Amino acid sequence: MSQVLIYSSMLCPFCYRAKRLFDELGVAYEEIDVMCQPRRRAEMREKASGRNAVPQIFINDVHVGGSDDLYDLHAAGKLMPLLEGVS
Repeated sequence: MSQVLIYSSMLCPFCYRAKRLFDELGVAYEEIDVMCQPRRRAEMREKASGRNAVPQIFINDVHVGGSDDLYDLHAAGKLMPLLEGVS
């Protein structure tokens, strides 16, 4: 299965929304809370081409974007192939 990484914040409703989708799909993810680990925000910003808002989501080191981007990918039928490593 794919490696999913979510940079998040405990106060972010969009972060909860993204994690809920992964939970519903039964997809495990690693979460980095940038409020609890503020030094990781710079890491996130660098990996996400300067984007500073959370969540920032990565699947196998591919930057998916934020919560809306994740849901758009899912609605287009492209999320599961990405999670399964199918191009």
